[in-house]
Amino acid sequence: MKSEEILKLLGSGAKVYDLEHVRYPGMPAFDPVQPGLNYFLYRHHENYYLPEKNGPRTSSSGLIVMTDQSGTHMDALCHQAADLVLADGTKVNPSVETPWGFSKLDASELPIMLRKGVLVDVAAYVKDPLPEEHEITLEEFKKAVEKEGITFGKNDVVLVRTGYGKYWKEEEKYKKAAGVSKEVSRYLEDKCFAVGADNLAWDVPERRDPETNSLLPGHLYLIAKKGIYIIENIFLEELSRDKVYEFLFVGLPLKFKGATGSPFRPVAIS
Repeated sequence: MKSEEILKLLGSGAKVYDLEHVRYPGMPAFDPVQPGLNYFLYRHHENYYLPEKNGPRTSSSGLIVMTDQSGTHMDALCHQAADLVLADGTKVNPSVETPWGFSKLDASELPIMLRKGVLVDVAAYVKDPLPEEHEITLEEFKKAVEKEGITFGKNDVVLVRTGYGKYWKEEEKYKKAAGVSKEVSRYLEDKCFAVGADNLAWDVPERRDPETNSLLPGHLYLIAKKGIYIIENIFLEELSRDKVYEFLFVGLPLKFKGATGSPFRPVAIS
């Protein structure tokens, strides 16, 4: 899409949908990456208020402590490996996986996304929300795509809605969200650029793949084997409400050197 086309779209009354959740201490986070966020206000206006010396201006600032796998975020390709091999064939060793992070395929290499996005609103066609810890079947996924009349290709972003985004501030409920089955992940592995879902982990965290004995098989097949990005904890309720199934997807990761993922600022424009 050319810049002129984007400006024309924005000037034509297009609506911008915010797809990021609010970040706060105590927000839902996958158990292995707790705590998701801590914030400390360590510089206070009161401590710097010396009008006789510095005039009326004061300042305040805080310290953010968070994991790179919390909140609305995008996984870097170094985040997953298959038999200690990364997506590009690199063997994991101490020169690649260092105490200060990864030397390649890290979050600093994550792409800016300006692509076609599609919403596959499975919850709207099955049950909203889906049953707790339900694995979305390939049949359910294809049925939603068919009913919406959407198409997507290798350069596009596919977002799957389980209906649990509305429970972001109800941690225990949100952590029981439905997820995407291995069959759907395998189906998508050569059909899109990136995927995302309104849950903690794309997959159902505690469901083990009997074939490989792996937890999170979608991560294995999509990231480690195919180099397809996964976006987690994405907010899809407003797109679902307005029945917006195809849109311009814009997503901006932060360039954290060595990190396994990045906070992600996604919007949909329709």
